[in-house]
Amino acid sequence: MKKIIENRDDLTLLVHSFYTKIRADKEIGFFFNETITNWDEHLEKLTDFWEMNLFAIKKYKGNPIAVHNEVDKHFDHRISPNEFGIWLNLWFETLDELFEGENVEILKRRARKMGTFLYMNIFESRNKELLT
Repeated sequence: MKKIIENRDDLTLLVHSFYTKIRADKEIGFFFNETITNWDEHLEKLTDFWEMNLFAIKKYKGNPIAVHNEVDKHFDHRISPNEFGIWLNLWFETLDELFEGENVEILKRRARKMGTFLYMNIFESRNKELLT
């Protein structure tokens, strides 16, 4: 029987396991490995993000839209729905390997919405850049 996601420790395991996969991925790993300079800090921030998202604990400070737009710009606008799809598939895979229960489904739905939202903002940012 898999564990239910109940607390920050569970989210820490999820985030660390997920980003181990991301960093090793041949198609999208370089976006992360070339951008993130302090992995410990980044993983802590992402754990804060998901803890806020799932348990409404407000530790997260950041602007994911601005960060993702900058990464896209840095990589010459090469981020596409394909990269978000790989990211989402690895997220689902990691959740399903480690956990079960309602919070797994909540995190899948929220990640799907977030990926769509972030990509739409990247697309809008590209259009604004072209108009200036």
